[in-house]
Amino acid sequence: MTTSYAVVLTTAKSLEDARGIAEKVLSEQLAACVQLVPINSLYTWKGEVAEESEVLLLLKTRQELYSELEKAILSVHKYETPEILLLPVGQGLPAYLDWIDEVT
Repeated sequence: MTTSYAVVLTTAKSLEDARGIAEKVLSEQLAACVQLVPINSLYTWKGEVAEESEVLLLLKTRQELYSELEKAILSVHKYETPEILLLPVGQGLPAYLDWIDEVT
């Protein structure tokens, strides 16, 4: 494998916001797939513990696209400080990884 792959995580306040992020990165071919998962998040923000319903986005991409992907997410994200994390993929089904290459 000559390309390194990754899953990028971010969260959004609503399904509508999550779809907007997904549509942006897919239309720019910065991710091959975006999965939207409803979650409950507990976190500390500005000295207070908060609990919110959110939508977790799992974006399948190539590591070399991370910088552009981050910029695209930030351009439409509504959070002051959004979670945007890159998790490297150690291995994967070669046919699936080839598909990521084809569409990004």
